[in-house]
Amino acid sequence: MKTRLIYVIDDEQNIRELIKSYLVKEGFEVAVFSDGESALAGFHAGKADMLIIDIMMRGMDGYSLCREIRKTSDVPIIIVSAKGDEIDRILGLELGSDDYISKPFSPRELVVRVKTVFRRIRDDVGESVKSDDEIKCSDIVLVPDQRKVEREGIEIELTAKEFDLLLFLVKNRNRVYTRDQLLNSIWSYEYIGDTRAIDDLVKRLRKKLGDAGSLLKITTIWGFGYKISE
Repeated sequence: MKTRLIYVIDDEQNIRELIKSYLVKEGFEVAVFSDGESALAGFHAGKADMLIIDIMMRGMDGYSLCREIRKTSDVPIIIVSAKGDEIDRILGLELGSDDYISKPFSPRELVVRVKTVFRRIRDDVGESVKSDDEIKCSDIVLVPDQRKVEREGIEIELTAKEFDLLLFLVKNRNRVYTRDQLLNSIWSYEYIGDTRAIDDLVKRLRKKLGDAGSLLKITTIWGFGYKISE
């Protein structure tokens, strides 16, 4: 299996080197950047397997970098920031990051988060499926092995988290899940914060399914959560 390449973007050299040293010890290849502009240029020149992004940087901040990356790629993103307020975590997740960890942080915990994100991508969400298996629901076809969603042969472009949520709900169709249960299932660890991150994912998924003309509906169970029925 090829070595994973991780970009570390932080304007503090000691933080960059600390993160790099721990990741290299775990067998990852690491490239470091001191600002968002150089990281974005580097990503377009040669895509990484993951980005670890600081928020407060001169010039292009982490939120802007995350937004630009998400225009063209679903690469996993972990935000590491001194801005630990709940609203900042929610904004980071809504912009498409896969995880958010506040400074000061344990480098060992960050390594665990990195491995968890990569493991989730490899194994997908929920029960395991055989390679190349397709899952059909309404007029939608999901191919977990390729992390692809199609309607009538036309692919629907989803972010990593949108795909994870749709796959989980489709695999567990006709069952209702609370927002907390969905957060824990999608992020693969106990999430402490506002459940609006799930509401935002559902809103974006509904729009993309609707724009594609799909008949698949994500139903809101008021006062409880969400489900997909067939």
